[in-house]
Amino acid sequence: MKLLGGLSVDDFLRDYWQKKPLVIRQAFADFQCPVSADELAGLACEEAVESRIILEQDDGKPWQLHNGPFAPERFQNLPESHWTLLVQGLDHWVPDIADLLENFRFIPNWRLDDIMASYAPKGGSVGPHFDHYDVFLLQAHGKRRWTFGGHCDHTSPRIEGTPLRILSGWEGEETLTLEPGDMLYLPPGVGHHGVAEDDCITLSIGFRAPTVDDVLTGYTDFLCSQSDVSRHLADPDLAPQDNPGAVSDRAIDSVEQVLREALQDRRQMVLWFGQYSTAPKNLDIVVPADEPVNADTFRATVADGAQLRWNEGSRFAYYAFDEETALFVDGERYLLRGAAQPLAPLLCLSSRVAMEPLTEYLQDGAILGLLVVLYNQGSLYFE
Repeated sequence: MKLLGGLSVDDFLRDYWQKKPLVIRQAFADFQCPVSADELAGLACEEAVESRIILEQDDGKPWQLHNGPFAPERFQNLPESHWTLLVQGLDHWVPDIADLLENFRFIPNWRLDDIMASYAPKGGSVGPHFDHYDVFLLQAHGKRRWTFGGHCDHTSPRIEGTPLRILSGWEGEETLTLEPGDMLYLPPGVGHHGVAEDDCITLSIGFRAPTVDDVLTGYTDFLCSQSDVSRHLADPDLAPQDNPGAVSDRAIDSVEQVLREALQDRRQMVLWFGQYSTAPKNLDIVVPADEPVNADTFRATVADGAQLRWNEGSRFAYYAFDEETALFVDGERYLLRGAAQPLAPLLCLSSRVAMEPLTEYLQDGAILGLLVVLYNQGSLYFE
């Protein structure tokens, strides 16, 4: 794949994914950035858009963070250099940015976080740091010099007096400059520091993974909402003890049995994880359609040749059981059976739904009703 510098997906996943960095020259040849610096500033003024400004020096304090939304005049009062504007979830607001994600479908949908834009004038940076997630850094406009390498973790020294996790005394292993279309892949924990060599925009395509804490608390909360957890542990076979203060193996066995029974229910685990991993990151963009449609209108719109696509902030995934398929969309689940099961992989394959095979399902009232629901709740729309 050109995106991976000629590497096959298998080779990339085997040799680089979560293992070591990869520099890819002209991953996107002749790349033209879909957004300008002024447009990023405009988005940063919007209430629903997550944005930040990082100043390398702010009133004598190092690496200070300011959260948006910002007033338009804020951008007139910034210094000439050594600052950065970050706009999170740019793919949620700009369809042309969301289209970039189609190039990364060799990574499961549920792993995607979002695309963040970083604008900086010459000298701008967010400081040396590391991330807990995989990221592809695509140079979209201008040039940025990157130094990277070496493993970092929570024990790595950090600069004091800043709310940011800026590494102290860090030195990378390699330095290079990325130009538009070039891309750098970094696995979690690799230190990196990018500095703008001129006015530049970098797009960070980030891939998340839940923490163990997220998994444990999320799944147990889900289980508690799905079953009767008000019952108490019972010990009808209680036996006398030499010391009442001793916790017996029998008591621990009873607790362990409860936990094992909960964890052995794979179906429940699948249903939880599908809903958890597709919950939208931004609730402000997955909103009901301005003009809800009925089944007849939906079918007629498809017949007219309209292209159906995901809401840019929506997440789609599925899991195939033996006799049914669970479709997960924006934190909700829909169980498909029989002839409806192939609909799930069709909807999840690409953000632009393949319309020719989709039309075959529109004669089924239940499937058509599901598509209408997904449209009216804002997860799908006609392009």
